[in-house]
Amino acid sequence: MADDATPPRDYRETVFLPDTPFPMRAGLPKLEPEILKSWEEADLYNAIRADRQASGAPLFVLHDGPPYANGAIHIGHALDKTLKDFVVRSRFLLGFDVDFVPGWDCHGLPIEWEIEKEFKAKGRAKDEVPSAEFRSRCREFAGHWIGVQMEGFKRLGVLGDWENRYATMDFTSEATIVAEFHKFAASGQLYRGSKPVMWSPVERTSLAEAEIEYADHVSPTIWVKFPVTKGLDDAAVVIWTTTPWTIPANRAISFNPAIDYGLYRIDSLEADLAFEPWVKPGDRLVLADKLAEEVLKAAKAASWTRLDAVDPAGLTTAHPLAALASDADDRKGFGFAVPLLAGDHVTDDAGTGFVHTAPGHGAEDYLVWLKHGHKDIPETVDPDGAYYPHVPLFAGLKVLETEGKKLGKFGPANPAVMDKLIEAGTLLARGRLEHSYPHSWRSKAPVIFRNTPQWFVRMDGEGAGPTLRDKALAAIDATTFYPEGGRTRIRGMVETRPDWLISRQRAWGTPLAMFVDKETAQPLVDPAVNQRITDLIAAEGADAWYQRPASDFLGDHDPAKFEKVEDILDVWFDSGSTHAFTLEGRNNTHWPADLYSEGSDQHRGWFQSSLLEACGTRGVAPYKAVVTHGFTLDEQGRKQSKSLGNVTAPADIIKEYGAEILRLWTALTDYAEDQRIGKTILAGVSDAYRKLRNTLRYMLGALADFDEAERVPYEELPSLERYILHRLWDLDGQVREAYGAYQYADVLRPVLDFCQGDLSSLFFDIRRDSLYCDRPDALNRRAYRTVLDAVFERLTAWLNPIAPFTMHEAWASRFPEARPNAFRVIPDTPADWRSDDDAARWARIGEVTSAVTAALEVERREKRIGSSLEAAPVVSVGDPALRSAFDGLDPAEIFRTSSARFKEGGEGVSVDPALAEGEKCARCWRILTEVKPSTQLCLRCEDAVAAWDKAHSA
Repeated sequence: MADDATPPRDYRETVFLPDTPFPMRAGLPKLEPEILKSWEEADLYNAIRADRQASGAPLFVLHDGPPYANGAIHIGHALDKTLKDFVVRSRFLLGFDVDFVPGWDCHGLPIEWEIEKEFKAKGRAKDEVPSAEFRSRCREFAGHWIGVQMEGFKRLGVLGDWENRYATMDFTSEATIVAEFHKFAASGQLYRGSKPVMWSPVERTSLAEAEIEYADHVSPTIWVKFPVTKGLDDAAVVIWTTTPWTIPANRAISFNPAIDYGLYRIDSLEADLAFEPWVKPGDRLVLADKLAEEVLKAAKAASWTRLDAVDPAGLTTAHPLAALASDADDRKGFGFAVPLLAGDHVTDDAGTGFVHTAPGHGAEDYLVWLKHGHKDIPETVDPDGAYYPHVPLFAGLKVLETEGKKLGKFGPANPAVMDKLIEAGTLLARGRLEHSYPHSWRSKAPVIFRNTPQWFVRMDGEGAGPTLRDKALAAIDATTFYPEGGRTRIRGMVETRPDWLISRQRAWGTPLAMFVDKETAQPLVDPAVNQRITDLIAAEGADAWYQRPASDFLGDHDPAKFEKVEDILDVWFDSGSTHAFTLEGRNNTHWPADLYSEGSDQHRGWFQSSLLEACGTRGVAPYKAVVTHGFTLDEQGRKQSKSLGNVTAPADIIKEYGAEILRLWTALTDYAEDQRIGKTILAGVSDAYRKLRNTLRYMLGALADFDEAERVPYEELPSLERYILHRLWDLDGQVREAYGAYQYADVLRPVLDFCQGDLSSLFFDIRRDSLYCDRPDALNRRAYRTVLDAVFERLTAWLNPIAPFTMHEAWASRFPEARPNAFRVIPDTPADWRSDDDAARWARIGEVTSAVTAALEVERREKRIGSSLEAAPVVSVGDPALRSAFDGLDPAEIFRTSSARFKEGGEGVSVDPALAEGEKCARCWRILTEVKPSTQLCLRCEDAVAAWDKAHSA
């Protein structure tokens, strides 16, 4: 038998197998540092910028939102900086000169806390440490973590101007921040007001809304009787509150004239109560009609009677603690009258329809108190969250614990107030409520509302002209948001936000470096003084403000007439000013930035503080567009937490998989929403990477020694090659559009699908035989390599922003002497590559091929054939359009069989999977009747071997 004959020679050397040094296994954890070193030695980022500037490329500015310098990078950092690197590299790819200066936020409580703990461990309280020494240690701490984080970001492959990074604690940065602050003072937008602000007793400072997070908390609830002293006899108005500790600060009760109120008499109490209730039959209570039943049941009343309607406007009450500590005791107590004030903030959705009003401990309380002509705001609680000594009954008791094991827990104030209300006979009922309560996002401890003098920037201004709020809303409307929902989110926040609280009572930060006239209480606005302040801070840092005497700044002004303000600025003012010292005053950049990109939480943070700062000083936003991303959860959709043990650290991913896998994961996610990560997900990404790498490796091997002499003009290309070029034309448009819209999944997924579908399963599979076995000058082989060259050129460009390590490796493997791949712009794709006819033709061919493949799969499964080369299918195609698609083509090549033919008739597509007849070619393995026993070669292979022999005989 011919199949058993020994070939007269070994034809393997005549087969043109792919050859490449590009390894199948990447070894990314080891390879990536080597590539990073080569980029660093080439100063890649600045070299690309110089190249673009020399060519007159348009400028694109991405301004970096500063991460906080207090720890190693986490997965959120990695996501954020990788997305920014996608922006930088994709804009380079699209032909731009890209300005990106990485930066850091350095001031604020988290660092200050760490340094406090350091000194405490050495037996030194913060107040015992000189300010200069304390601030110096904070600066060292932040500087250390800037270095650590910078190396972490570089390891991810992030390109940027690392040598000129910015930090809010740099002396020049601090000077610019102060100069920006001075602009608000000079414009009249700054004022000092004594009003309730969110205060953290644990941190001993005021907090802005952006520094607050809400968490579930169980609070005591109390219903309290305020005895009516005017307007009704023998009755009490009832309030409900979740903050018993604020009762000593009560000065009024608020009601809503639109609510119906009534006077209710308790007729009987519930039977068999296990305790003695705080009400008795005959008690008369004023309540909102809608809520009366709920309140009376809470008081354990069994029956009651509504006696009459009540207009609260005519009522005055006594304080519920008046009987225990009043003016009659020769002490400053609670013997004052408590008026009822109309307020729109009161509802009858819950409570009693009346709101206990403590103007020193609530924003709405404060406003309604002022609206009715009252100006005195009682100060009840000190910075440590304890009652001031002048507060009767409760002096020194803490609302919130600020030391020891109970730090951050509510202290004895709540139970003490309730006990005194019981003693006074004014507690109606009490309970407990789980609700969302504000906490400091840094310390995680609850906060309180506390009246304290602070500095604010007006949102609504005074006088004519657009206000800061007006300017900010107009700027939002002029900004492009990705996704669009970001506009609605930030707009809603700006529409309703209160005045910007910018002062903090801490040590580590940029000072509110200004003087206040002691007589007028107004800020000193003197350009010469301000210039001296900023010059000294630029030279010596913010420490100059604290260490130098006032006379060094005031010039001819008398220091005795001015107060030197030593509060520090809200850190959001710091970061909101970064545009001023990063984009202004530098070469090769512009203001405003083309893009800001951060997490969605920054709609109330950096996006908003930057917006307000720029609108307040320049009238417009510092950005043209904003990209936001969600947060990274574990594979079960839970927040990552060390306590849960579900943290996926970038360093661990890089060590096991390499940074490239983390970058691919980033690109594959819908980053606008919360995304998930974990071992299973990363394994899937790694598998996708393996397939991509195999595609590149195959192309590199198939293109070995390709040169221009082989190139086939477009008009001579076979239909399959024209179809692949059509797909490149189609993908080129998709890739450009997706990069332009920051939609990286819309780049990577279609390209991966193209690699697995059009390339691996179609183009490579069909033309593999031609590559291996055709003679070098055969049209199909030359056409194949011509198009492979175009595919390789585009794939390595398209994917460079997402997978720069691998694209660098692949490009350098093929062109070791060429400039790094990162210098390339996206190649132009000729418009005449578009071929709708070839696309439609190969869609029809695909329908028939699928039917043939399915039939052959059955034959393999039943073990009637092994390889598809053992088959010679006979195909019946009823649709003439499907049949005509194969005109001029070899169906056997398309079906990957030894031979194939079409048969007329039938409906649809039917396949007779006949066996191939003839002998097996010893070189291409096709079974053909033309194979000669003497050579065991088919005619095609005889010709190819002859050509090979001739080429190698010289």
